[in-house]
Amino acid sequence: MKTTVEISNYPLNAEYIPPIKNFIDRLNLNKNIQVKTNATSTHIVGDYDEVMAVLQKEIKVSFEKYGKMIFVMKVLNGELAI
Repeated sequence: MKTTVEISNYPLNAEYIPPIKNFIDRLNLNKNIQVKTNATSTHIVGDYDEVMAVLQKEIKVSFEKYGKMIFVMKVLNGELAI
């Protein structure tokens, strides 16, 4: 089953750009998902299980590396053209 996720990351510190960029860069290392970033969010498209596994791993890495931050996600059952 395909899914599309829209995700936004809000680090709770003054230096917010490096944690966001690092998260997006790590997402882009996964060849089995599509990632497209715009000014306010990142869209991820791929197999549901794979997308969720990547997000689970990379969100945890961000929490461990950068501390408190907020992730806001919208999850769609299906594939959108990004």
